[in-house]
Amino acid sequence: MSGRARLLPALALGVVLLVSVVVAVGLGPAVISPADTARYLLAAVTGGTIAPDEVTTYQIVWQVRTPRVLLAVVVGAGLSAVGVAVQALVRNALADPFVLGVSSGASAGAVSVLAVGAFTSLGVYALSAGAFAGALCASVLVYAASYSRAGLTPLRLVLTGIAMAYGFQALMSVLVYLAPDGEATHTVLFWTMGSFGAATWGSLPAVAVAVAAGLAVLHRFSRALDVMALGDETAASLGIDATALRKGLFVLTSLVTGAMVAVSGAIGFVGLIIPHLVRIVAGAGHARVLLFAPLVGGIFMVWADLLARTLVAPRELPLGVITALVGVPVFITLMRRRGYLFGGR
Repeated sequence: MSGRARLLPALALGVVLLVSVVVAVGLGPAVISPADTARYLLAAVTGGTIAPDEVTTYQIVWQVRTPRVLLAVVVGAGLSAVGVAVQALVRNALADPFVLGVSSGASAGAVSVLAVGAFTSLGVYALSAGAFAGALCASVLVYAASYSRAGLTPLRLVLTGIAMAYGFQALMSVLVYLAPDGEATHTVLFWTMGSFGAATWGSLPAVAVAVAAGLAVLHRFSRALDVMALGDETAASLGIDATALRKGLFVLTSLVTGAMVAVSGAIGFVGLIIPHLVRIVAGAGHARVLLFAPLVGGIFMVWADLLARTLVAPRELPLGVITALVGVPVFITLMRRRGYLFGGR
């Protein structure tokens, strides 16, 4: 697929994403028309003026809903791109951003804030800091335990990640049991099933920078990912050090995943399903998949979050419930689809 042939679908997906953002910002307990939503957003970005009687509606749009919807875009794009990278990293079509135990480590870190008072000096950012620290701790432990003289092999990475995930879940259960109140239980639900309910303008820039940097690096190594998916021997014959590339990808995906989990919790199925859906349409080349998957993931996450906060309003469903309800039937359909091999055609 040539550059121009890739550009047109990407532009179309970008338009769909923009429309989805405007519609999602306008929908909620107080419904705001797309035209008014676009006008408020334009006024906020350009410094325009609004009527005094529209201040409350403007605040709902700009201060409450917009950061939440934009965070959904960023996390959806990040999970999809990291899912592509992890599947190439471990050469396993069933891998997703959380297969290396990062989400379990982040959950344990978040619960430790409530159980033992860690990072309390950071105030409202304590939970996010604890989650990110837990994610980094999990990444370091998985790397140290899976590294051997043979290097960082895919099978050892997956098995070590799964084992560490169980270990962090056990630690998390102990912290919940010893917590002085019941708030830790609700925190566990948040970090294991995900939500954008805590999104603010203050929490958005850091994760947006992390995801953007991760996407840029992954695009830079898209051809190397194509070769690495064929096996280490093939990569070596073409001059690519698979072990060194795998180390770099492991660090990159862990950092980006940790940044996302710190603000949204662990949201399943997005990083698993979206890459395969994109491969069916665009082919298995990583340059194409890494261009389209973040856009598709952002669109999907915006609408999933909209359903989560409106289906049973005023209560909010955990976001992982929505992604699982969509992801499970899609995954089963993919498995039964004749002619599709996970990871390619």
